This record gives sequence, structure tokens and C-alpha cells, in this order.
Amino acid sequence: MNEARHPRRLDDDELATWLPIIRFVQLLPQVLDRALKDEVGLNHARYAILVTLAGQGEDAVTMTELARIAGLSRSRLSHALDSLEERGWVERTSCSTDKRTLSATLTPAGRDMLRAAAPVHVAQIRELILDPLSAEDRQRLQDILGALLPGVTAAL
Repeated sequence: MNEARHPRRLDDDELATWLPIIRFVQLLPQVLDRALKDEVGLNHARYAILVTLAGQGEDAVTMTELARIAGLSRSRLSHALDSLEERGWVERTSCSTDKRTLSATLTPAGRDMLRAAAPVHVAQIRELILDPLSAEDRQRLQDILGALLPGVTAAL
């Protein structure tokens, strides 16, 4: 079926796929934010930064790389890091070879916060995303997102 598609309008089947995606990607961060804020006083974007830094071990991560991994703009990342640094959870340093390049590392207090926040986050991810899906559904979702993410990532 190779019907001509209208360039400015989605057809009914396309809309039936697209509208739930919009709703999901808009609601999920709000739900995750609310639970993390209520339980540990941390929003999801800042939690994602802590997780990203923890995943790097003791290595410092440049601001450019951290923004890319966390999926944040440089200005949003800078604002979030200000808050995390004020709380003592993250430390920013200049690169030894290029003083203009800033990098960040997770502090011991940041690791403690991450340990406190992780059970809240994991429970919510299981409840909202993983548990409602069968193993086959999860594999299909992995496959679908694996097909979509490269295009979205490349478009950034």
C-alpha cells in the first residue's frame, strides 16, 4: 500500500501511533519527578546526571559529554550542576590540559544520594514500565526503541 501521504497531516493510523507516544513522553518525566522529589528531594533530570556520573566510576566527565549522555542542553546541564554542586553531590573541575574544559565527578555525598534515590526510581520504573509488559513485549519495545533512537539522537 503506497498511498501518497499528505505532507502536513498524519493519517488516522499514524495519529493512532503518534498520540500515545506524545502523551507518554510528556507524562513519564512528570511522574518520575514527583516520586523522586517527594521521597528524596531530587528531580529526575538531576537523578539522571548523578546516574550518568556514577556510571563513569571515578573518571571525570566533560560538560559536553555529560550533556550528550544525559540528553540535556548545555544551559540546562549547567543550571542542574549548580544545584548539585551546592548540595555537595557533584564537583566540577578544569581539565588539566585545557583549563577552558570543565568536567564533573560524583562526590561521596552524591553517591549516598544516589543510593537513597535508586530504590524509589527502580520501583517506579518497574511499576510503570516493566511490570505491565510481558517478556515478549519488553523485547519488542527494546527493538522499536533501538530502531528509533539512532535517528532521534542524530537529529540533536
